Amino acid sequence: MTDRTPQPPRTVRLTVAQAVVTYLSRQYSVADGHRRRLVPAALGIFGHGNVAGLGQALDQLSDQLPFVQGRNEQALVHIATAYGKATRRHATLAVTAPSARAP
Repeated sequence: MTDRTPQPPRTVRLTVAQAVVTYLSRQYSVADGHRRRLVPAALGIFGHGNVAGLGQALDQLSDQLPFVQGRNEQALVHIATAYGKATRRHATLAVTAPSARAP
């Protein structure tokens, strides 16, 4: 006879950065019968506060949330804004940069 006691759910351990990237990669919007990724990619520049946690998570989870490296923070924000407008606010791009951190 086998023991069929229910097993507890498997615990997945993630860093905060990995959890944020995973969360963003699993968000969808539904409008007019079309389901699409809410955040299909991330844009950013690495330096200072971005290097350790978020950069590693974006690299490890690049299959879930592609990353495009930029050179100018303001240009990246303009790209994300234009993408949001072009998709009629049904999708956007995540942006991270060194000066985007809290003081």
